[in-house]
Amino acid sequence: MTTLTQDYQITWEKLPDDYKLPDDPVDNINQPALAAALTESLQLAGKISANTLTTTNYGICATLNNKMVIKAPDWAFIAKINVSREEVTRSYTPQLQGDIPVIVMEFVSDTQETEYSIKATYPPGKWFFYERILKVPNYIIFEPDSGSLEMYRLTTEQYILQEPDENQRYWIAEMNLYLGVSQGTRENRAGKWLRWWDEQGNLLPWGSELAQQEHERAEQERQRAEQERQRAERLAAQLRAAGIEPED
Repeated sequence: MTTLTQDYQITWEKLPDDYKLPDDPVDNINQPALAAALTESLQLAGKISANTLTTTNYGICATLNNKMVIKAPDWAFIAKINVSREEVTRSYTPQLQGDIPVIVMEFVSDTQETEYSIKATYPPGKWFFYERILKVPNYIIFEPDSGSLEMYRLTTEQYILQEPDENQRYWIAEMNLYLGVSQGTRENRAGKWLRWWDEQGNLLPWGSELAQQEHERAEQERQRAEQERQRAERLAAQLRAAGIEPED
């Protein structure tokens, strides 16, 4: 499949098996944790199907004027792939192997140049690649330390900065979910996290939060049972005081 944008001829080709992928480390220790938290809550809420692909620092490819371009967003959500997962072990090519990503995210660390790069000449910048080549409908730039969240929506072929709702959340129409920022602690990191909320405004919990909820439910049940036991003992004592032997 071939499309044209500006001076680029775009083709969707599978990454050659002998193509050497860059082996760059992630920018900081927080990025994998942030990405894992986003995926986990979706998984637990049943929002990830068998042919959904969520990625972390993983190559998404397009071929521009016969030159392969690979960008690795910090997190991405691809609703449906149409090939086996074995075929996308190393990289993913939209159109050829499945859908365009619904959303891509970058977690800003020391510098901001790459996340905002609109460089159009080869190799293009990330912003240009997501906006003009892939045409990803939702682009998120998140600064974990401050909790600053920017959401850009693809409108008339360019990204437009969106305003949050009254709860400081953004509606991701393709996922039927809200995205926002919340304070929390996970994996020994206390700070700002990207979180999902459903249409009714219910937070999609992490596994640790579900475990805590279950622990609290079990503790409440234990307390209720203890209160019932004590009530039964008081009643039995009152009956014996009246000369009545309570039945077992």
